[in-house]
This record gives sequence, C-alpha cells and structure tokens, in this order.
Amino acid sequence: MKRPTTQLYLVTPLLDDVDAFAETLRSAIESAAITAVLLRLKPAGERELTNRVKTLASIVQPKGTALVLDGHAEIAVRAGADGAHLTGTTAFMAAIDSLKPARIAGCGGLNSRHDAMLAAEHGADYVMFGEIEADGHRPSFAAIIERIEWWAELFTIPCIGYAAGLHEIGPLAAARADFVAVGDCIWDDPRGPAAALADATKQLAMPEAVA
Repeated sequence: MKRPTTQLYLVTPLLDDVDAFAETLRSAIESAAITAVLLRLKPAGERELTNRVKTLASIVQPKGTALVLDGHAEIAVRAGADGAHLTGTTAFMAAIDSLKPARIAGCGGLNSRHDAMLAAEHGADYVMFGEIEADGHRPSFAAIIERIEWWAELFTIPCIGYAAGLHEIGPLAAARADFVAVGDCIWDDPRGPAAALADATKQLAMPEAVA
C-alpha cells in the first residue's frame, strides 16, 4: 500500500521567552506546509508553562497546524494543545489515559523495536525515530533508516524520522517516514528559518524522497 506523501513536523528550540519567539514561529509556519509543531519548553511552574503553551497555540492552531507539547501531558490538556509527545515507553504509558481519545499521543525515545511496538500497542498516534538525546547521542543514520523502513513495511501507525540536517530529509522520506521532523537545522540556518523550510520542502520533492 502506498503511504501518503511525507510531511514536515517542526520542532521548536527549547524555549523560555515564548513572546520573543512568537513572530519567528509565525513566519516559519506561514512559509511552508507544516503539519505539526512540537513545542519544547524550559522548566517553569505549571501556570507559567500553561501560559506559554496558550501563547503559541494562538499562533499555530489558527493555521490548521497541530501544536504538540513535549512532555507535560496534563498541561497540554489544560492549555488546549492538540496533544503531547512523550519520551520513552514508561512516560508514554503513564500519560496515555490523560490524552486519549481527544488528543494526540506521540512517543519517541524508542531504543528498540520492542519499545516501538509496545508504544503502538498502547495507543500511540505516532512513533518517532532518530531524535537527538539530551546528552547528544543519536543512533547511526543507517540504523534510523533501517528502523523506519521496517516500521513502514509492517505498521499503519505513522512514524516520524528526525532529520539532524537538511541533507537527511530526502533519505528519510524515501524510507517512507510519514513525517520528517526538523528542528535545529531550521533555526540555526544562516539564511533564516523561511529559507531553510523552503529548502526542506524541496528535499521532500526530490526523486529519492518519493521513491
């Protein structure tokens, strides 16, 4: 069965001052077709985190783009986010009941095929492969491609491939990732986020990305 065309999933930097980032995010999602934004927030009290989510939700959601909060499932619900992304099966299974069925429940930090299947069995709306861990560790790119190809062959639940650089987007899409996540390679691009996202969109349309 032919899977849908790969779409972009935008990951924010780890944010503290969301007001300062608001216009940057607005310009980014207006410059390209972004299916979802993963909002990453620095630690703060519950009220402050809730307010940060609401601030950026008011920019993202009117564009028809889903806002997914990294962790903090209860705050995602309280603040009106579209869902939460949990890292590791333990955190995912602890949060799933508070999210489903009304909100998206995504799972990353999956270190084995067994972990990925466990997340799927417990109701994950997507799984993510290849993200960079807090200590900077990441599987080899070949291993990430292999994991995505395996998943696409056997499962209908969407998978996200994390692109550490723009050059990885085409191969991840060619491996049949449903979404490609882009983060630092967008925000750190000296050309600016809009130009980087335009490049990312072109990478999705390259021949190797639609094989």
